[in-house]
Amino acid sequence: MNLREVSSLLMEASSNSFLRTSLDRANLSYWELRKSVFSKYPYLKDLADKVREVKESSLERMEELTHIAMESVERNGGFAYLARTPDEARRIVDEIVGDGKVIVKGKSITSEELGLREHLASRGKEVYETDLGEFLVQFIGPKSMHFISVSIHLTRERVAEFLRGFMGEEVDKDDIEGMVSLVRKFLRRKYFEADIGMSGVNAFAADEGCGFIIENESNVRLSISLPRKHIMLVGMEKVLPTMLDAWRAVEVITRYNGYKVSSYVNIVRGPQKDGFGPRELHVIFLDNGRVESSRDPVLKEALLCLRCGACQYLCPVFWIVGGYWGGLKSVYSGGIGVIWEYITGSKEEATKHSFACLLCGRCKEACPMRIDQQKILREIRRRGYSIKAP
Repeated sequence: MNLREVSSLLMEASSNSFLRTSLDRANLSYWELRKSVFSKYPYLKDLADKVREVKESSLERMEELTHIAMESVERNGGFAYLARTPDEARRIVDEIVGDGKVIVKGKSITSEELGLREHLASRGKEVYETDLGEFLVQFIGPKSMHFISVSIHLTRERVAEFLRGFMGEEVDKDDIEGMVSLVRKFLRRKYFEADIGMSGVNAFAADEGCGFIIENESNVRLSISLPRKHIMLVGMEKVLPTMLDAWRAVEVITRYNGYKVSSYVNIVRGPQKDGFGPRELHVIFLDNGRVESSRDPVLKEALLCLRCGACQYLCPVFWIVGGYWGGLKSVYSGGIGVIWEYITGSKEEATKHSFACLLCGRCKEACPMRIDQQKILREIRRRGYSIKAP
């Protein structure tokens, strides 16, 4: 995609009236929720500062903490792997999946970074996203529009049309609860049929080998407890020293998402105990540019990102074009998404999309980790293009 094509994509997105309306509503709703959360928990900014301090020191020890975490996983009865590249991670997943046919996934940006759903489907596996929004995006497309609110670009009419064809049943576009129930009924069968459950994590405690997974639908809990194998994907930047550090990160993520508390926090420490849960736990720690970036004086700040999506809500460019900023093939979107594409994907594509940023700095105001995206995007532009003075 060249700069002209990037501009055309963003122009087309900006003329999508429904997308604009959806983004406006989502933004207004988020900021009302955030104001309520901050009024109830006035200590939240101080807590976020503590989490930043821990994450900064953890990035300096990324390799060490990952090896401690791997030892903890194996001590708990699980299997631990370190994948340096997407190809290596996909190979490990293939070996774990083996003859398994049905795979259910909890929402995991890390798995999308690896293109796992498409990879497994190409090998004849049935793969289903179980988060409602991700399920709809999987079959309707074109991509997730936000770290948290992934399907805000889809109208109820479009969803009803899809469900009529997919489920073969009559669907009323105004019966939102009915449509949700229909998807839940379909996925309930898949949970019991599945050979493999797959998830990401929001934080990982190295000392106890525990993955923390935040959710609101109970889909992750079913995905990881009913199949006989659970594959957990962990970006190395999410590994923190202790359980307390991970708990603090979970609280900050949840409340900067706009929730006073999430419906569920799953803590996964090992395979089944007393006959409940998966018989095997496989934890794959992913590098894919993270270690190299942790040594970069500018890029390393992006590794502090908690994926709360707060910066996307405050970004004036994201307000207009949503997840199309970053490109249709990029997993990540928005300013922070462009930076993560630079770290884990195509530096060339990220450089082109970096020029959409207005450099206003509002993202830093919203971010619990106070990531200076403006500074990082300027540096990406500088590295990608040599601009000579006249």
